[in-house]
Parts: sequence; C-alpha cells; structure tokens
Amino acid sequence: MDNQFSVIGAGGWGTTLALVMARKGYRVKLWSRTEGQCRQMKETGMNEKYLPGVFIPPELKVTNDLQEAVEGSSLVVMAVPSHAFRTVLSEAKRYISKESIMVSAVKGIETDTLSRMSDVLKEELGPEHGSKIAVISGPNHAEEISREIPSATVVASPKRTIAEFIQEVFMCPYFRVYTNPDMVGVELGGALKNIIALAAGVSDGLGFGDNTKAALMTRGLTEISRLGIELGAAPLTFAGLAGVGDLIVTCTSRHSRNRRAGMLLGEGNSLEQVMDQMQMAVEGVKTTRAACSLAEKQGIEMPITKQVFEVLFQGKSPHQGVSELMLRGKKHEMEEIADHMVADW
Repeated sequence: MDNQFSVIGAGGWGTTLALVMARKGYRVKLWSRTEGQCRQMKETGMNEKYLPGVFIPPELKVTNDLQEAVEGSSLVVMAVPSHAFRTVLSEAKRYISKESIMVSAVKGIETDTLSRMSDVLKEELGPEHGSKIAVISGPNHAEEISREIPSATVVASPKRTIAEFIQEVFMCPYFRVYTNPDMVGVELGGALKNIIALAAGVSDGLGFGDNTKAALMTRGLTEISRLGIELGAAPLTFAGLAGVGDLIVTCTSRHSRNRRAGMLLGEGNSLEQVMDQMQMAVEGVKTTRAACSLAEKQGIEMPITKQVFEVLFQGKSPHQGVSELMLRGKKHEMEEIADHMVADW
C-alpha cells in the first residue's frame, strides 16, 4: 500500500480532516453515508450542510461506496457519530488491510457497551490490530480548521511511531499536532466535556452569567478527571488540549452543538424539540447516559453529569437542577488533597 488515505464520515469534522490531508498533497478518499450528499459535494465543490463556503479540491475524492473509499488505504480515519461507529466499521472491515493504521476522530462512548471508540476498533478488527490504533481529539471546531484558522490537537496511540506518523500526516501551518501515549485520557476528555458543554448551554439559556459558567467548567473538569483517572487515564492529560482545552472551546463557542442544545433546553424546549431543531448529531446527549452508567459502575460521584441526565431523560426542570447543584452538601474544593491535609489544617 502507498500513501492513499481514507476518511469515513463526511460530516464537518470528517470533511475537515480529509481537507487537511488533501491540501498537503496526499491522495484522500472521503466516504459519505448518503448518495445525495455525495452527489451534492461533487456538483458544488463544497459540503454545504456542514461547511458552507469551504472549497473542496477535485483531488479529494468523495464516494458513497465503502469499498472504494477504504480498499488499499494505509490510513483510515473513522469520523462517524459514536452510535453508528460499530455498524459502519463492521461493514468496512472486510476492505481494511491488516497493515492499515486506524484513527478514531469520534468524541463519544458507546451507550450499550460503555466502550470507547478505540475499544470498538480493537473488538471489530481483532487483537492483531491493537498496536495500529490511534485517536485524535482537542479543541477543534471544523468550521475554523477548514478555513485554515490556527488550531491544535492531540494524537494518542499506545505505539509512539504510530502517533508520530499521524502527527506528520496532519501537521501543517494552521493545524499543530501533539502526541500523547494516554489514549484513555484523550478519548474520555473529548467525550465527557460534551456533557459539561450541555450544562454550560443550559446556563446560557437560563440567562445566567460568566460566574456560573466558570463554576460549571471548573467543577466539570473535576468530574471528568475523577472518572478518567479511575478508568486508567493520566491526570495531566486533563490539563492539556484534550481536557481543559476542549472543555473551554466546547462550553463557550458559537460553533458548539452541545452548548447550543443546552441553550435550547435552558430556554424551555423538550429534548425532542431540541433534537428536531439541531438536525445534527449532539454527542453529549448519548454520552451523558453512558457516563452516568460508568460513574455508577465505578462508584464515582459526578453531580453535574447526574443533573444533566435528569434534565435530559427524567423531565427535571433546568432551574431545579441548578438549585440542587448549588445546595449540595458542603465540600472541600479538592477532596483528594484535603483528605491528606485536613489533619494538619
């Protein structure tokens, strides 16, 4: 195999990653789930639904045929929503070479199995593919990177040479790529921050201020770190781009789907009404359910996540959720540190 690369999923992020590679001169194929979108992209030279105004060069081949997209590629990037990840992968794997490097660009957790996307890759492709798997995550809105606005991201893989190869593939003047061996932390940071972004959006929808959002983001990072560390992540990962960096941009940006969905909830819309208005995948909704299950399984306290879950799925009013968060029992700001220091305090 030569340097033919594939991206599976023609949403905003998948299209953007394909564009980055194509602009660097790599031969890239982009798979679209629907024939209509594929035809539209070929006819107009842009992805009008997700990236209006961004030109797609003819060198970037768009196809609706999964075999055509994947066969012969040395690097395959999965960029479909988490709920479709396993299904699409199970269809594509017959065309994926055992030598192909697989990258998950998906920020979610599988609801039924509570698996991270890298776990799904290992399960579907077999243990022999384990060392050829990586994930990419960070404060990366496709709307900006596709327009060559300077951004940074993280690639994590258990094998350093794989991470460095992907770093080289994507690194360019407007997209800086760092490597990290902590695949667990990078994936969980990217997935769990969407829950906190929903909460931040609810806060905006209720008309609350910057103080509220700062508190949600800070305490939200504590929750993310607490669960992540319990599941094997390195603590420092959550202080980096895939942790606090992604949390900041997703909780504050006008491009954030999760923040937008939260705003609609805060304004009084039901979850069904919100999803009808969004018309795009909102990963935080499904991730909230998965994170609550993981927290319960691990015995981890995640109060913000719990309140978001009850607002989304149990009909709790956003105002009541905020009230219950504010009136929780008294706590040390950093329980783990306080446990060691309180005797001398």
